[in-house]
Amino acid sequence: MTGIANPRQSLAPYPAYPLQQILSDTARRMPQKTAIIDDDYKFTYQQLDSFSSRFGAALARLGVAKGDRVGLLAPNCAEFEIAFFGIIKLGAVVSTINSGYREREIAHQLNNSGAEMLIVHDSLLSMAEAARDDVPALKRVIVIEPTSRNPDTFWGLLERAPATPPPVAIDPMADMAALPYSSGTTGLSKGVMLTHHNMTANLRQFMDRPGEALQSSEHDVLLAHLPLFHIYGMQVLMNSAIASGGTQVMMGRFDMEQMLRLVSDHKITHLYTVPPVGLGLTLYPNVGDYDLTSMKAACLAAAPASAELQMRVQEAVGIPVFQAYGMTELSPVSNLDYIEPERMTPGSVGPATADTEERVVDLDTGTEDVPQGEVGELLVRGPQVMKGYYNNEEATAETITADGWLHTGDIVRANADGCVWILDRKKELIKYKAFQVPPAELEGVLLEHPAIADAAVIGKADVEAGEIPKAFVVRGGGAAVSGADVMEFVAAKVATFKHIREVEFIDAIPKNPSGKILRRVLAERQRAES
Repeated sequence: MTGIANPRQSLAPYPAYPLQQILSDTARRMPQKTAIIDDDYKFTYQQLDSFSSRFGAALARLGVAKGDRVGLLAPNCAEFEIAFFGIIKLGAVVSTINSGYREREIAHQLNNSGAEMLIVHDSLLSMAEAARDDVPALKRVIVIEPTSRNPDTFWGLLERAPATPPPVAIDPMADMAALPYSSGTTGLSKGVMLTHHNMTANLRQFMDRPGEALQSSEHDVLLAHLPLFHIYGMQVLMNSAIASGGTQVMMGRFDMEQMLRLVSDHKITHLYTVPPVGLGLTLYPNVGDYDLTSMKAACLAAAPASAELQMRVQEAVGIPVFQAYGMTELSPVSNLDYIEPERMTPGSVGPATADTEERVVDLDTGTEDVPQGEVGELLVRGPQVMKGYYNNEEATAETITADGWLHTGDIVRANADGCVWILDRKKELIKYKAFQVPPAELEGVLLEHPAIADAAVIGKADVEAGEIPKAFVVRGGGAAVSGADVMEFVAAKVATFKHIREVEFIDAIPKNPSGKILRRVLAERQRAES
């Protein structure tokens, strides 16, 4: 067995402690430091710690106990973080839900996770209520109404609760803190079991980089424009800022002008973002009108970016722009590049984080290491590897080997310095603006249409989005259904990022003898036509 070289210094051993300790430690160290700026409201670390404790106590009064799963459906706001830490202070498990989900997707996650309680922002309440009839186990919904203090609302419950929740013993190595959902290679999304130790270890791995120019500190000001329900926003923005004592500036729905104004007004120091936003920065004509001099570096992650795009973004913002790589199942970071010009490798996601082992194995067996520089699937092993998929032993066994190697499903190559290039996906997930779109889920929705006899979905390359979901559709019995009809039908049933963006009608869907859709055949056909 030959692994990829890891040039980073070991940080072992990794102390085991509950995730909520990052908040209590910072609140003791700098109680009056601003933790969150949310529009006109500011919250200190003391307030964030106190409010989350009271909310945990309120949940305990309602019967939430250690190990219970609690759904959290909210846009980026201070209440999201208060709820997140209130839940885990009880020893319960927070299952963050994509705020763009439609009712069927919300219902799937609540049912699959076994959540009996949902905390939802009032801006998303109608969708949650539409899902509720399909979640028989859901006992209670707590609504975040920022200006309401009614007894049954978020702030009303919090203000009437004791100062602290009941004490609970947490085993950081075994107990879950979070249960975000990630799409596998097929079907609906699966719950990713992240222990307290998975998350605290990974925080240390990407925050503590001895001898490197990019370091986390209490002077950081981070723009929370990535959704906090996503593992990237949850860990790299929210939890890293809390652990270091930095300040988070909340941003709701993305808007380029607003983002630039917030960077300028609040003196953002680091911009963690995704390639579509990076591309937008290179195309936005008024970037020069904003003061971006406070920024020290920017990171592109959650989807691959070419060296050319990376350098274009760097030129547009005038600061080092590096790439990183990870996945929900890795808590999430496994690789990140340096920001020093002489060490940066544009186009790559850099070497592994400290104490992360990596291998590149052949695509056929998934077990034999390939020679350095050759293409294969990336395998990762380290303290950040998830505990497994919730209530899905089969999928867990397919993803994590008996000796702890996680199959990422990503096709890569690596050089002698340990730098990794993400080339393609062995998995057939579509990455639309960094969001995962499982083709099989959309195919299932398409087949609900009475005029569709068969369907397949692939990702089509797109300059702005990275990929768009494209459907190949077989009409049923000569039915008159148009591409617009198909797209409208799917749009009514799934989140915006899963919308079908292009439809092509064909006579038959290519399949193997066992009936499995040969999406690779369609993808090759698409590339040839392009």
